[in-house]
Amino acid sequence: MTLVIRDSRDEDVPAIARIYDYHVMHGLASFETEAPGVGEMARRRTALLAQKFPYLVAELDGLVAGYAYASHYRTRFAYRFCTEDSIYVDATLLGKGVGRALLVALIAACEVRGFRQMVAVIGDSGNLASVRLHERCGFTLTGTFKSIGYKHGRWVDCVLMQRALGEGDASLPR
Repeated sequence: MTLVIRDSRDEDVPAIARIYDYHVMHGLASFETEAPGVGEMARRRTALLAQKFPYLVAELDGLVAGYAYASHYRTRFAYRFCTEDSIYVDATLLGKGVGRALLVALIAACEVRGFRQMVAVIGDSGNLASVRLHERCGFTLTGTFKSIGYKHGRWVDCVLMQRALGEGDASLPR
């Protein structure tokens, strides 16, 4: 099995939507409660690419196994050097290294673009796989919002993690 991380393409959007649909309907990684569909996922991807954010896919033996993208952590101007990561992996491939490969590539792509901080906003404090993945990639816990969301009949926490990119805050941005 060959895993390739590459820039996403228009033809990847149906697979991206399928992967996200599963996590919206069955998981807590996303706080959306209704799957947005292929058209909306295409619109969101196009908007991020227009802002020069990386949007990657993991391809395993020719099939999209997961995807990751960076976006604004917050849109106010002072946050312009900080980005938030989002990673979703096909449910049948969780725990196989797809998420780690995507996150490592996403970090590198954000560093090239001059970002200095990356924030992970992890749905559900019980999502230890995502917390551990981020820890292995250099993120540290910055806090937890308790019971901030309500999904699948229960209150859900939101874990915040952060890591420096490139020089981080050791120098002024260019």
